[in-house]
Amino acid sequence: MQYIRVWDLPLRLFHWGLVIAVGGALVSVQLGGNMMIWHERCGLAVVGLLAFRLVWGVIGPQQARFITFFPTPARLRRYLRGDWQGHGHNPLGALSVLAMLALFGWQALSGLFSYDDISFGGPLRSLVSGTTVERLSGLHHDSEWWLYGLIALHVLAIAVYALRGKHLTAAMLHGRARTHNAAPAAPDTSVRWSALVIALAVAGAAVWLASGVWIETPPPAPAAPAW
Repeated sequence: MQYIRVWDLPLRLFHWGLVIAVGGALVSVQLGGNMMIWHERCGLAVVGLLAFRLVWGVIGPQQARFITFFPTPARLRRYLRGDWQGHGHNPLGALSVLAMLALFGWQALSGLFSYDDISFGGPLRSLVSGTTVERLSGLHHDSEWWLYGLIALHVLAIAVYALRGKHLTAAMLHGRARTHNAAPAAPDTSVRWSALVIALAVAGAAVWLASGVWIETPPPAPAAPAW
């Protein structure tokens, strides 16, 4: 039994950052009230993290690229037949990862335009009509249950793998995976600093755009004349 590194440090930091941001968003929305400001902040953090992951999935190291583990029909068939061999996410695990990224992205983006009339208003809600805000607010709330379900399945899969001797949580901490090959060929996990700078810059720009700080505040209405 040998270990090879399959997940680079930026990818692991992204993973745990997403766990913290999504967890904070779910806790703060349950608490409500003044905690909704943290719900917005966690949502903006999710936007930045997902923007980073999308860029890193194109220009990052080999194992971070989506094309490396994308669950094509051929890969899924090989995996179901027991013929799949590879490092990192297996095809079914890759489906779960992509589904979670898509749902997290939907929740974060729809939240930017949501409004609950009480304690929360998405930073970009002024850019769309009231009807669109109402529709997106309803969808954002209803999709929350899909989020809980997908997270529960993810945790269940981690528990099942742990019972089979594969500790995925530890692997996402140290970045290594076990292999039975006598002389495994380690995948490319070297961090290219130029790619990292680009990914971080895109993430920062995404947070800035999502925060709505660039939207001009309309001038206050003129005071009614006193008679």
